[in-house]
Amino acid sequence: MLKAIPSLDRYIFRLVIVPMLGVFALAASLLLLDKMLRLFDFVAVEGGPIGVVFKMLGALIPEYASLAIPLGLLLGVLLAFRKLATSSELDTMRAVGLSYWRLLRVPYAITLVLVAVNVALVFYIQPVSRYYYEQMEYELRSGALGASIKVGEFTTLADRMALRIEESEDDGRRLMGIFARVANERGQVLSITAREGSFLATSDSPDTIILRLSEGSIIQDTGSETPRVLSFSRHDLPIDLPAIEQFRERGDASREYILPELLSIGWSKDAAVDEQNASQASFNFRLVEVVMMLLMPLLAVALAIPPKRSTSALGVFVSIIMVVAYHKVNQYGEDVAALGRIDPIIALWGPFVIFAALILWMYHRVAHVPGGQAIGALETVFAKVSKKVAKIFARRRPKSALPEDADPQLAAAE
Repeated sequence: MLKAIPSLDRYIFRLVIVPMLGVFALAASLLLLDKMLRLFDFVAVEGGPIGVVFKMLGALIPEYASLAIPLGLLLGVLLAFRKLATSSELDTMRAVGLSYWRLLRVPYAITLVLVAVNVALVFYIQPVSRYYYEQMEYELRSGALGASIKVGEFTTLADRMALRIEESEDDGRRLMGIFARVANERGQVLSITAREGSFLATSDSPDTIILRLSEGSIIQDTGSETPRVLSFSRHDLPIDLPAIEQFRERGDASREYILPELLSIGWSKDAAVDEQNASQASFNFRLVEVVMMLLMPLLAVALAIPPKRSTSALGVFVSIIMVVAYHKVNQYGEDVAALGRIDPIIALWGPFVIFAALILWMYHRVAHVPGGQAIGALETVFAKVSKKVAKIFARRRPKSALPEDADPQLAAAE
């Protein structure tokens, strides 16, 4: 038996890791795809380059990963033990003396690794990446990412130039159908048209860029009846960039603070009361979300084992609802605690104690009560409802047409 234990651990590891990685990838992908559609609309409205969408999505990966990791861990362990239960392997392991706690050795080793990863994400990486995301959004709105010039619209630059571009190709590197109206220092107005052009940076002044025009003409209004017309094959037009306000420092919101900053502000006598409440609420919210991961394997086992002679997947559905509902309760508790209406310990650790007690009771029912079920009543109700729904659909199923000379007994049976 001792020689078989390492192979058992490897077997359980394979059963857990494959669905866990699949659920993690699926959950993160769904969250990113939903956000990507909104970012594409936002960048298109602001007229920014498409590449910034993927940079902003990359900055959101730590935030979404901190949500997907607990869900992936829960469903990975749940689906692994459900497979063991439905194939009767779990009964065999229990019959030879292996306890649930022994079978959870590998899942808990995986849990400890994921807890360390989630601590690094929520306390260090996620605050910095969120600030980076806010900075890119600000620069996109202000035009620092090249979004101030929109295709098909007139744009005013430095209060002395009006610029319009018909088409843009190669992600803004090639501009087609250019019209510019410029007022020079002597008060003369220049109307410039060009077939194409491109923006070039200058090393002399970071506040000035060059718009290099090709194959166009310049019409200069000299104040006389006949304007001066010049044709060119290439012309460099300097453009003064509008002054862009410096983006704020990190720390405008408590979610942008890393762990040492949360501790120093939340328990500092010199900080304002609002800052203390927000920092303490954010710290307890992040901590309680991480600590709850230690109970995910127990919840998974409690919901993974269906009733005997049943392959019901109700436990998978219930597990997702419980985790999502608990996360929403924590978010509400953080918001209320940040406003100072309730102590963060009560707002966040109170639901944790209730949820933890429920999980321990459910695990005790499955692991130590003979024939015990954590959601036995729900399974019974679900089975009855499923049978009634199946009967309703069976009654509505159209009868097969029979010929007129068919056997009456066969027709009656049909």
